[in-house]
Amino acid sequence: MSLPKTVLNVGCGPRGRPHGFAGFDQGWTELRLDIDPAVEPDVVGTMTDMSAVATGSVDAVVSSHNIEHLYPHEVPLALAEFVRVLKPDGRLLITCPDLQSVCARVAKGELASPLYESDSGPISALDIMYGHRGAMGAGNLFMAHRCGFTLQVLADTLQACGFPRTAGIARPEAFDLWMVASKAPLTDTDIRALAIQHLPRRA
Repeated sequence: MSLPKTVLNVGCGPRGRPHGFAGFDQGWTELRLDIDPAVEPDVVGTMTDMSAVATGSVDAVVSSHNIEHLYPHEVPLALAEFVRVLKPDGRLLITCPDLQSVCARVAKGELASPLYESDSGPISALDIMYGHRGAMGAGNLFMAHRCGFTLQVLADTLQACGFPRTAGIARPEAFDLWMVASKAPLTDTDIRALAIQHLPRRA
């Protein structure tokens, strides 16, 4: 019987919340990392300093709407940490806002107009670009956004920082990007298989 694989959930949020990533259920053990001790993570740390996680110790890293909270110069530091903790055949699944689709709505004059409803209420382009105003107004400045990506910029950034193969999608209807990346130089067939396993289907 094969041993369970470990997926490091960066910015995991509150204990008990499902990670929501396809392909990391059966046969995977979740290791939770967060900057906020109040959410009771397995590991307290930041994306730019995950020193509590051993080098080459996890099979996958998942990051949902975290990377946009970094300053641009911090992004390579965080991705270097992702590369460091991954095993040689490790994979990354990352999702973040799609500034191209958001800016298209801003160009139509919809900067502050609600674009969709979330569990936290209506979300506007302002919230997507700069961070959720309600959460920040309540004192959670961890929610501030300090950088952003288009699909091509995200792929180029990952490849420049140690992930030679990537496959991703932009979902304008959801204003987000999803990308899977490998630490190893996979074949076209293998990276396509990871994309099928982990990326959401377009609406």
